[in-house]
Amino acid sequence: MRTVVFDLDGTLADTSGDLLAAANSCFRGLGLDDLLTPADRGTALKGGRAMLRLGFSRVTGYGEDEVDRQYQALLDAYALAIDTHTVFYPGAMEAVRALKDDGYVVAICTNKPEALAHTLLTSLGVRDEFAALLGADSLPVRKPDPEHLFETVRRAGGHIDKSILIGDTVTDRDTSKNAGRPSILVTFGPGDDDVRDLKPEGLIGHFDELHGEVRRLIG
Repeated sequence: MRTVVFDLDGTLADTSGDLLAAANSCFRGLGLDDLLTPADRGTALKGGRAMLRLGFSRVTGYGEDEVDRQYQALLDAYALAIDTHTVFYPGAMEAVRALKDDGYVVAICTNKPEALAHTLLTSLGVRDEFAALLGADSLPVRKPDPEHLFETVRRAGGHIDKSILIGDTVTDRDTSKNAGRPSILVTFGPGDDDVRDLKPEGLIGHFDELHGEVRRLIG
């Protein structure tokens, strides 16, 4: 089966608002101000530790030990308000359903913890649209290790040699290269990478373009 594997954060949905809010709740718990702003959306998509490091870099007296101490608190805060600000990018779920209608299997391979990804997609009412969902802790490895992608395809019931990864960062591009599979990167995500410089096999500026690019690359 032809399989289209999606990254989640920054690709299908802009989750940065809720991630930043969770990090700022940790800073407030320490008696600090909100240390992150919407301008830090790109860092939000690099994970909880990256957000904590950035925030603590803007004040004195906090180092990596505090990042470790606050990380679980951040995850807990995020789980409690996981979909307050999160929105799918325009046309994202319509594109997913169109691919399914055309016989493709669709799945998600994300570096978000699996339970949080499951909770988010369930809350948004779309978990059942995806044949498989693997997160950062689903396997001993994670993206950009190709096994993360390979196992996602396997669990979805697809064929690795007819698979493609849709993402938004250098991590997704490196995953596809390590796997020997093509990737399509979105140009509208809030990440810090200039995806055009990553030279993926395909680029899209809107999900309306996805179906044609997928067909061009994997048939």
